[in-house]
Amino acid sequence: MARQTVTKGWFPTRRGGIAARAVVALSSLSLLSACQSIIEQTYEPAVSPSSNPQIVEEVQKNDPRAQLGAREHPRIVASYGGEYKDARTERLVARITGALTAVSENPQQSYRITILNSPAINAFALPGGYLYVTRGLLALANDASEVAAVLSHEMAHVTANHGIQRQQREEAEVIASRVVSEVLSSNLAGKQALARGKLRLAAFSRNQELQADVIGVRMLGEAGYDPYAAARFLDSMAAYSRFSAVDPEADQSLDFLSSHPNAPQRVELARRHARAFGPEGTSGDRGRDYYLAGIDGLLYGDSPEEGYVRGQTFLHGQLGIRFDVPQGFQIDNKAEAVLATGPGEVAIRFDGVADNGRRNLTDYIASGWVTGLQPDTIRPVAVNGLEAATARASADRWDFDVTVIRMGDRIYRFLTAVPKGSTALEATASQLRSSFRRMSPTEVQALKPLRIRVVTVRSGDTSATLAARMMGTDRKLDLFRLINAMQVTSTVRPGDKVKIISE
Repeated sequence: MARQTVTKGWFPTRRGGIAARAVVALSSLSLLSACQSIIEQTYEPAVSPSSNPQIVEEVQKNDPRAQLGAREHPRIVASYGGEYKDARTERLVARITGALTAVSENPQQSYRITILNSPAINAFALPGGYLYVTRGLLALANDASEVAAVLSHEMAHVTANHGIQRQQREEAEVIASRVVSEVLSSNLAGKQALARGKLRLAAFSRNQELQADVIGVRMLGEAGYDPYAAARFLDSMAAYSRFSAVDPEADQSLDFLSSHPNAPQRVELARRHARAFGPEGTSGDRGRDYYLAGIDGLLYGDSPEEGYVRGQTFLHGQLGIRFDVPQGFQIDNKAEAVLATGPGEVAIRFDGVADNGRRNLTDYIASGWVTGLQPDTIRPVAVNGLEAATARASADRWDFDVTVIRMGDRIYRFLTAVPKGSTALEATASQLRSSFRRMSPTEVQALKPLRIRVVTVRSGDTSATLAARMMGTDRKLDLFRLINAMQVTSTVRPGDKVKIISE
């Protein structure tokens, strides 16, 4: 549940059936785990980054290209949950970018690097040297060369002026002005606008993508990084996309592969260009140890401002609320609301709105925002000592239960949707309703975000035993292998460093 402002969104409308099917299509990206260790930074990589990386707070004020990037910048930051601030991670990314800048097509180009506070897997560039990478992408990568591969590709777009060409082709100046003004008034509006546009900002042509691939691989090799990292990380991102896309219709619009084609021939092309630097496994440095040291403790998944998913429970410490969904349901903490889907096409939506005027809750339900409302079903109830009201509605082929609960200065809203005639409506809505309550001060204090933790494999450890320390997903071994780029046949050895996810 994004921040403390949400939209009225997906309540019954004349398109209720389509909307409900969209909710059923959503997949959960909230992941849990537990355990931690601190890695000693004793490894010095062979890569020699620039001693004076060209990373600046304000990029080339007099450069007209940078003005285009500056206009888009607020939209991007708002759309991805703001900037992620962590000195160690920022130094890591600056170090990688500095090494690439020294061998780029234009070493005089300055870059402004922003780490976006999003679990999405993405990176992109804007004209004038604005580079963006999400913390989700940093969490998935396993060494510095993989991040360098992504950044060198994006830097190639900048030095080749692809952004300017795209801007001219799409007449994006008008679009940018409209979207930026929208974002400045609403973070959520920015997220939705970006998703609707399917990342037009990164929609380069096929030829431009291939050109950036070639330039990027060359930069990797000349900077001393493993030139095969580009192909390797494309494979990792494709594996993550398959893991997270439970339903093929799930919206992946904020992820890298939605805007960067991942055709097998593109991966093979990256490998072919990498061979110019030598055989795979013998060329360049991966920078694995210092990279893992740099992301140890990196925030993973939901941020505190959005609340957390813990198994079948949603908890929001800042709002002080929690509720449970039935067993077999999958929770997806989206920007605009908390969504959950379960067996039999049952779907749940939860959000909250400001309680302006403290009107009677039965009057609030009847105030016109629920199309298909059955007025004779509206009734006041109490939920764990809180004032509440419920009602039923029907639209297209769906039946709905609507529950609203007042707590403090907000009204929280549950919508449960089932196919017409389903017997699951009352049981599901009742469980949701009865599970909603205030969090105790002890619960709030104990609630912590998930983080990447780097651990050293000990004698007797296996992939299975390490994966067992991951919490909150029924696909523990799959997730462990995914974030460590391991195959089914891969094994771990004492002394290896691997990533797990922990509070």
